[in-house]
Amino acid sequence: MSGQGYLLAIDNGTQSVRALLFDLDGHLIGKGKVELQAYYSTQPGWAEQDPEYYWTSVGEACRRLWAQLDIDRSLIRGVSLTTQRGTVINVDEHGQPLRPAILWLDQRRAEVRGRIKGPWGWLFKLVGAQATVDYFRAQAEVNWVAQQQPEIWAKTHKVLLLSGFLSQRLCGQYVDSVACCVAYLPFDYKRLRWAAPRDWKWQAMPVRRAQLPKLYKPGEQLGRISAEASRHTGIPEGLPLIAAGADKACEVLGAGGVEPDTACLSYATTATINTTRRSYLETVPMIPPYPAAVPDHFNTEVMIYRGFWMVSWFKQEFGLREMQRAQALGVEPEALFDELVNAVPPGSMGLMLQPYWSPGIRDPGLEAKGAIIGFGDVHTRAHVYRAILEGLAYALRQGKEKIERRSGTRITRLRVSGGGSQSEAAMQLTADVFGLPAERPQVYETSGLGAAICCAVGLGLHPDFPTAIRAMTRVGQVFQPDPQAQRIYQQLYAEVYLRMYRQLRPLYRKIRQITGYPA
Repeated sequence: MSGQGYLLAIDNGTQSVRALLFDLDGHLIGKGKVELQAYYSTQPGWAEQDPEYYWTSVGEACRRLWAQLDIDRSLIRGVSLTTQRGTVINVDEHGQPLRPAILWLDQRRAEVRGRIKGPWGWLFKLVGAQATVDYFRAQAEVNWVAQQQPEIWAKTHKVLLLSGFLSQRLCGQYVDSVACCVAYLPFDYKRLRWAAPRDWKWQAMPVRRAQLPKLYKPGEQLGRISAEASRHTGIPEGLPLIAAGADKACEVLGAGGVEPDTACLSYATTATINTTRRSYLETVPMIPPYPAAVPDHFNTEVMIYRGFWMVSWFKQEFGLREMQRAQALGVEPEALFDELVNAVPPGSMGLMLQPYWSPGIRDPGLEAKGAIIGFGDVHTRAHVYRAILEGLAYALRQGKEKIERRSGTRITRLRVSGGGSQSEAAMQLTADVFGLPAERPQVYETSGLGAAICCAVGLGLHPDFPTAIRAMTRVGQVFQPDPQAQRIYQQLYAEVYLRMYRQLRPLYRKIRQITGYPA
């Protein structure tokens, strides 16, 4: 396959940056990885990072890739980029960051000043959407910067997502992919472009159209690798930089889950369930689907914000014993945590967890909190850990059923990727809770593979996306539901889990009124 060339995918996630080299059959040839400090906080609830830290790490990841591979770099045909979503960077007229990047994990809020004027304001009041619009305005990082750091805002030449910032560093142009636009910015999710001049979002934030980058569809050329970027990364100068998508969109594509009857589960920091559709469909009213990494398609996403962050939380707070044992035995900690799961029967002996460790927007609402019920003296750390995995699976199954109701399409296949998919116990439990086979893609780096697919199609190395997906994606291990476990989960899901939020919601509201948390 080297005679036909290679594809370089750069994947800048929350936890690491990877430089990934694929061939045209989707085989991973080499990987250079740099672990990241996810963010730092100078105030409670803030999550920031130096944008230059990302660019430095991209260069280091590429150098690590070249150090492990003995290849002719002239065989690399093109480059694509995928990044974490919703990380906002203000730059000056020279492209230099004016302040730290504000990450998607950041919890600060802007003040909501006044109401949206004109017909939009009346419409939001009529349909009861004012709280959702106010949430959007409070969450918008640009509003906070304009209010709290007006001197920074006055110098802001461009507002970029991390994808746009790194694209500018790679090719010297203020460009980005349509499929990277998942953020609190004036983007029209239905038409997959920046919002029209009369759209309410321009009232909701101070951004001007001239401050935003030019957008391209996945597979289109953003530019070419500049001489400066080549010196920094070792990527050959002049290589085409092809638009891909955000990490979740590329993960769906790299998992091969682009048919409406296939759901892609991402077991990552944020856990999601996605289907890909040609038509615009809001799974939850007023919450748009996100741009897919296939041009002119949409991902109908349901998100569990803290997702497999909860697994990391458990390991940090309660998993020291397994972490130390793993180090002593020279094995991965996940293997020992799987032992915890397998030591507990399905249903965790009555322990039920609702994984709303962060609130939602509409369903669940702003008052939502996490809950664990059913404790007894039989329960141990192992039961809590299994209950976390079960709770996440229940929540994602609920998301599946919302997508099915809204779309009228029955989901018959599951593809599971992300770090949590490497747990055999989590995969089996998923098959049991959903009552469907859980398929694990053969390539673990599915977001990078999705970016490589965009690159291959954009360069004409595969004629179209369906052909590229067939050639470059494959299913690995498949986990079949266990009938006995499936029966237990069906009863717990239908008779307990689906009632938990409705029953606890009034108490969550009281907690919020009394403590002010969540704000």
